[in-house]
Amino acid sequence: MPTPLPAPYFVAASSRAASLVGLDAEALAQDDFVSALTGNALLPGSEPLSAVYSGHQFGVWAGQLGDGRAILLGDVDGPQGRMELQLKGAGKTPYSRMGDGRAVLRSSIREFLCSEAMAALGIPTTRALVVTGSNQRVMRESIETAAVVTRMAPSFVRFGSFEHWHYRDKPDELKTLADYVIDSFYPELREAANPYAALLAEVTRRTARMIAHWQSVGFMHGVMNTDNMSILGLTIDYGPFGFMEAFDVNHICNHTDQGGRYSYANQVAVGHWNCYALGNALLPLIGTVEEAEAALAVYMPVFEAKLDELLHAKLGLATYEEGDRALFDGLFSIMQASHVDFTLLFRRLGDLQVEDRISDEPLRDLFIDRPAFDAWALRYRERLGREARTDAERRSAMNLVNPKYVLRNYLAQQAIEHAQNGDYSVVRELLAVLEQPFDEQPGKEQYAALPPDWAAHLEVSCSS
Repeated sequence: MPTPLPAPYFVAASSRAASLVGLDAEALAQDDFVSALTGNALLPGSEPLSAVYSGHQFGVWAGQLGDGRAILLGDVDGPQGRMELQLKGAGKTPYSRMGDGRAVLRSSIREFLCSEAMAALGIPTTRALVVTGSNQRVMRESIETAAVVTRMAPSFVRFGSFEHWHYRDKPDELKTLADYVIDSFYPELREAANPYAALLAEVTRRTARMIAHWQSVGFMHGVMNTDNMSILGLTIDYGPFGFMEAFDVNHICNHTDQGGRYSYANQVAVGHWNCYALGNALLPLIGTVEEAEAALAVYMPVFEAKLDELLHAKLGLATYEEGDRALFDGLFSIMQASHVDFTLLFRRLGDLQVEDRISDEPLRDLFIDRPAFDAWALRYRERLGREARTDAERRSAMNLVNPKYVLRNYLAQQAIEHAQNGDYSVVRELLAVLEQPFDEQPGKEQYAALPPDWAAHLEVSCSS
């Protein structure tokens, strides 16, 4: 059962998430909803539970974990299907171990904003309905105040949910869980010759496509443990995440990750490794190593095809040529050399005009090595010359896939600091901007600016 918080208050709600469960975001600010979504009262029909799971953390078997501060309220039928509502930070559960079961305002705002920002970018993700807070104090690295974020997803089952029963040698429970997932979310797989191998293959495909999306926008999860991997291929558990700013393929967004296991460059391989961990857990149901390996073999082809599709769109290429991969690699190489801002680079790339090199100046100014950019731009122009679209048509298409606004760490930090001082308007305004990441949004240009100098000192870690 949730543990009540004293004097809960409303911070912000997502109207888009609310619409998925047939709610009005304005109604969520009312006292009854604030109380229920803080854990102070139960919603009608709710039978709260927390789930057990295990997992590999930073590549090491960690044993039993579980929902240490997450409490599932139940399922809600919405216009687009059933969603589970889960309170994160609503107090101790049977799996809290030495923890207090609480989340803090800082981490709750970050998860709320990023969940909705990722959804607006078209990336598979869990959703965030509302954030509520309380002045109850919580000790982390310093004293902070408590908060609860209401998360939504069709399911919060993880890779580690299967690992738990496998490593405990509980084949009946493992099969029960697998059958539940297949029947509830992948019913078409029942027709497969081996439904459990088909399940592994489909989850592997979804994971590969999700990570291709991450790479295409410069998103870094920061803690890709197997207990943080969704069985539905959703981005889940927003902790020490970050969006790439000055491009560095080896960038580590998680201060806790001293070895760089979850760097931007490593996300692709770690996603594959995690699928192998899931395959190992499902092996008793699949039957043979050969069938499991065949299911896992879809990962890299699916990832490469999806990333290739996304990069073609990001560069405004409607056709495919043999040399396109070299063109993409060349761009990332000069981005690396000059540590170009990832989001600004792709957004400004849409302004390049085939016959007018003067149009390159705002783009060219992002590079330290301008001659290297000029050489690449010459190749790019030659490639664009073989496309049928006009500059204006290409720019419109590119602006639909290259966001102007992403949740930069410094923007989140500014919103958090205002909220910690009792001003929640910046959280709400930032949410509104992030809900339309591809639009120009006159008057909001400050949200698309390069990070200020002080932002270089921001660090995020596994702390709540």
